[in-house]
Amino acid sequence: MNRAEAEKRGRKGETLAAWYLRLTGWRILARRVKLAAGEVDLIARRGRTVAFVEVKWRRDGGALAGAIDAYRLRRVARASEAVAPKFVRSGDTMQIDVILIAPGQWPRRIANAWQPGA
Repeated sequence: MNRAEAEKRGRKGETLAAWYLRLTGWRILARRVKLAAGEVDLIARRGRTVAFVEVKWRRDGGALAGAIDAYRLRRVARASEAVAPKFVRSGDTMQIDVILIAPGQWPRRIANAWQPGA
């Protein structure tokens, strides 16, 4: 798969993840927030919780197991910390989630996938 195809599939995965979040009560605040520290695919809010979401799409569900690792989560965490003041209000809870997507499977959300010091 070339870079353009990967980009197209990544965007499709992010769109599916955004719809999944909406259908489960989340409001999408931002998409594809890019910073020098890293990138946050989706930023969503439900009540007083703001989730910074990393989306991983794979052609087959078996490949999802290795789609996310500590390195990627650290990059999301750094980017989330940098952009949090724009989205997180006093009294809000902030978390980093992962949504794993593969054709023919329901999206799988991992809430609080990254904990500081992990």
